[in-house]
Amino acid sequence: MNSHYEELKNIIKIYLPEDVSVDEITPNSHLINELNINSANLVDVVLDVEDHFDITIEDDEIEKMDTVASALEVIDSKINTK
Repeated sequence: MNSHYEELKNIIKIYLPEDVSVDEITPNSHLINELNINSANLVDVVLDVEDHFDITIEDDEIEKMDTVASALEVIDSKINTK
């Protein structure tokens, strides 16, 4: 997995509900369906990602961020076009 995986995982774990372990975060984890991150917290994840990586994620890109791996793809593409 790429170098941003652990950084993203550290952001996501803040918003996990109590019944989901950080150990359950994998590249294929679906943020809403598997990790049980609600839509309000998903917005917080995106805002934290934007701050942490110094990028801006557009609404259409947020819609693509349904799994950890797809979120990493969006993050990497934004960083690479900075």
